[in-house]
Order: sequence, then C-alpha cells, then structure tokens
Amino acid sequence: MGCYPIFLEMAGRSCVVIGGGAVAERKVAALLEVGASVTIVSPSLSAPLETLAKAGKVRHVGRDYAPGDLAGHQFAFIGAGDGEVNAAAAREGRERGVWVNAADDPARCDFILPAVIRRGQLVVAVATGGTSPALTRAIREELETYFTEEYAALADIVAEVRRELRQRAPAPDGAAWRKALDADFRRLVADGKREEAKAHLLERLGAGR
Repeated sequence: MGCYPIFLEMAGRSCVVIGGGAVAERKVAALLEVGASVTIVSPSLSAPLETLAKAGKVRHVGRDYAPGDLAGHQFAFIGAGDGEVNAAAAREGRERGVWVNAADDPARCDFILPAVIRRGQLVVAVATGGTSPALTRAIREELETYFTEEYAALADIVAEVRRELRQRAPAPDGAAWRKALDADFRRLVADGKREEAKAHLLERLGAGR
C-alpha cells in the first residue's frame, strides 16, 4: 500500500461499522472518542455495543450488511470477519467514494488503522502498512514505556506557551523550540512543577517575564 500518514478531524463525520463483535467494539470506541457519528450494521451486538445503542450513543441497524448501507457515510469500518462482506463493502465504497477499512484485509482497505498511543493532546501512531499487526502492537508497547503519562502535561504546557507567544513578535523558530525543550524542562514536568516548567520554557525562548 502507498500509505500517506495523516491525522483526520473526525468530529461529526458519519461512519458505518459493519459487525457487532469485539473488533467492532474497538472501532466504535475509538470513533466515539474523537466525536464521530456512528451507525452499526449487525444482526446482534456485544454487550458493550448494546449498551451504547440503548443509550443512543450509536445508531443500530439490526441485520446483516446489504448493498446501500454505505450510502450517506464518509467512512466504513468492516469487522464482520467475512471475506464476501469485505469484498462487497469495498466495492460499494469505491462506487460511492466512501473510504473503507476492512479488518485483517489490507488488500480491500482504502486506509489502515495504526496502533496509537495517546497522552493528552500528544498522539503517536505506529503502522506497518497492514502487513504485520503483531509487530505494530509490539512497537507500540515498546514506545509506551518511553512516552509516559507526563507527556500529557508536557504537551499541554508547550501548547499554552505557544498560544501566548503568538501574541508576540518575533515568534521563536524551530531551532529555538528544540533548544528550549531541554532536559531541565522535562525534569520539571516530570516532578509536577507545571508553573516552573512553563516559566523555564518561556525564559529559554527569550520571553521570560
């Protein structure tokens, strides 16, 4: 696959998930987390998906996939574990201009789903082009030991400082930022000294108060 890495704004986008089991659970959970609008097509649902449907958080169409189910959607996630369904949905997706992801079937995917690490606003994604999900997971688990929970605070502080510096001129360039994000700044973040970390960063960027 000629994959181009990209992060998409999914809030409010209409997505259909075909399947009601464990694979669908993971897809639906990730989609709801980013604010997508989700319809599930499946004759039955797992208990967690049933709970979401009863709470009105997803729309449920209680039958097997049928041609036309992708109409009106922008993305389709196929987790039924059926090669014929994958093929039919991929074909419909091409006809309708709907992007399709078929679980464990990269040949019928318009896009693949990476393994993801989330630390607040920091998102790290790992993919192997759909060739080895096991390797993708192994690398993600290795990176999780590096990108600890403190990175959420680190990302928040950097974003806050960047917003403040937008009001000033001249703005620091990339080299200045790389120099400012030093070991002392990270140590202050790790120690929970948020205000001190922010002041240190501003000072290193030449904008100390």
